[in-house]
Amino acid sequence: MTPVALLPRHPVPALNVPLVQGGRFVLGQSPGTPFDLLVFYRGLHCPICAKYLLELERLSPEFAQRGVQVVALSSDTEERARQMADKVKASGIQFGYGLSLKTARQWGLYISTSRGTTSIGIEEPALFSEPGVFLVRPDGTLYYGAVQTMPFARPQFQDLIGAIDFAVAKDYPARGEYTGEV
Repeated sequence: MTPVALLPRHPVPALNVPLVQGGRFVLGQSPGTPFDLLVFYRGLHCPICAKYLLELERLSPEFAQRGVQVVALSSDTEERARQMADKVKASGIQFGYGLSLKTARQWGLYISTSRGTTSIGIEEPALFSEPGVFLVRPDGTLYYGAVQTMPFARPQFQDLIGAIDFAVAKDYPARGEYTGEV
């Protein structure tokens, strides 16, 4: 089954996951202004994810300064998500875990099967989602989305900060919403 494509300016799927830090992240319950930044990662087994999330943690004060709430999400167990949060010394990122693969697919994420133990010696889950990065407006609509079929070549967080500054300053609309005949 092919992942669905989310449409800018349209509602995103519901999202309700437990947080390593305690409590739950329920999308839309107390949104960041102007956006929630949702970073779906593969899991503890992925060394590229760890590096990516280290950069996100480093820049998390920049997002917080702009009112952007940052959440990293995976289908990992609580223990594995906690290990990843510890690995990146998370203080500015909330870590959600237990993302169902059905929900991942609703978000348009690709699903991969295990290839065994990774280069860092951690077993991949039987099934897991590939990366995705989304900016969601407080009204629950998609502003920006990027999904990958692999862990490589992801959007750079420094670029997203610049894009957020531009979008807010210029009241720039979400793009890519057209679904008519071409």
